[in-house]
Amino acid sequence: MTIFAYLFSEPLLESPPDPLLWGFEVDRVYQDFGQRQELQQLLIDCRQKPPQYLLVRRLEEFGENLQEIGDFLTELESLKIEIVVLEQDYTTTKFKQTQNTREILSLLLTEIYRKKQSEKLKKGHAKNRLKCLPPPGKAPFGYRKGQDKYIIDKANYTVVKDFFERFLLYGSLRGAVRYLETKYNKKISPSTGQKWLTNPVYRGDLKYHNGEIISNTHTAIISREEAAQIDRLLRRNKKIAPRSASANRSLAGLLICEKCNSTMAINKVTTHNQKQEYLYIRPVNCQSKPKCKAISYQEILEKIIDKISVELPEAVSKLQIGNQKNITVLFNQQIRDKENIIKQLTDLENQGILDQETARLRGYKLRTEIAQLQANLSQLPPVNLTQIAPTISLPQFWLDLSESERRFYFREFIKQIYLIPNSPKNWELKLVFIF
Repeated sequence: MTIFAYLFSEPLLESPPDPLLWGFEVDRVYQDFGQRQELQQLLIDCRQKPPQYLLVRRLEEFGENLQEIGDFLTELESLKIEIVVLEQDYTTTKFKQTQNTREILSLLLTEIYRKKQSEKLKKGHAKNRLKCLPPPGKAPFGYRKGQDKYIIDKANYTVVKDFFERFLLYGSLRGAVRYLETKYNKKISPSTGQKWLTNPVYRGDLKYHNGEIISNTHTAIISREEAAQIDRLLRRNKKIAPRSASANRSLAGLLICEKCNSTMAINKVTTHNQKQEYLYIRPVNCQSKPKCKAISYQEILEKIIDKISVELPEAVSKLQIGNQKNITVLFNQQIRDKENIIKQLTDLENQGILDQETARLRGYKLRTEIAQLQANLSQLPPVNLTQIAPTISLPQFWLDLSESERRFYFREFIKQIYLIPNSPKNWELKLVFIF
């Protein structure tokens, strides 16, 4: 018994499949990439010595259109070769509801035609990706579509820029959303604001439906450094309840009672007809008996600042800043190497070494690799920690900040603060730094 197999893959849409995917022994595998030269060789070999079976993933791999597919199937039928389709996506209930062979064939051809039309559309989008053209659809707020790239919309640029600057200043998504409504009468939901913060378009990159990102395709609204800081803030806020993440108090979302393992809420009381208020911290779900007592917010804040001045320099000194710098240098060198290769592709194409489609495909892959390297860089801690550690270790630095500014810096360096009650009026602190 002789078994042949045929594989076709479109380089624009998928990676070449494994020729040994069949799961059992095959006498010969014919495999094409983009063009169907091997398919013609398969037909010649079948005419000379027909196999009993021909394996294929999908019938539409036999041609570009229904005419080509139909002609190929007709010839195989005349040679009495049985076709085995392994990924019969179009075997739906429609086919099971009829026993009429002609009707089954009609339904089958209709399904193949639909898939070919879908594939044609996807290929068109893929070719646009190779040219680094914007994806279909409306441009994000703050941009408009130019001939071949996004162009900054001057009418809305300031609104978007101020939104990012507000978030970077205070680290509060909801606060930045309220700021837009107050200053510009621009109403957006927090979920929309979240999408703005994570949208690669505002960083000068394009993100396509397949999830791949191409770097430096148009003018950015925020810099790489600002984007990296935004990503760090979002990662830290993700572990904090939404209300705590945007709360005015700097310690909101950071405090946990080590005894009862409960998060700590910040409450305030005021005296009748007086503006003065008293802030205190208490466990939210304390299961201890007797329950953990409330403590003064200001007292804990001052102790935390004193503890930071002692422990932060020690924590920074233990960091392997040298290794991180080496990693940063390595990533940047890899980015430069790939950018140099992209520049050489045009010369290789002009010399006839690469055809246009191959050069564009290679350039596209290199740009996605550059985007991934830049994403890895953004996840590294700031390399200037050793320079700023002496400043941020001074108690006066923290005391001079507003609560919103202090909240930003706390979350930049502190992952969690544990309160350890030794007695109702005696608490110890344990700081857990992010790095």
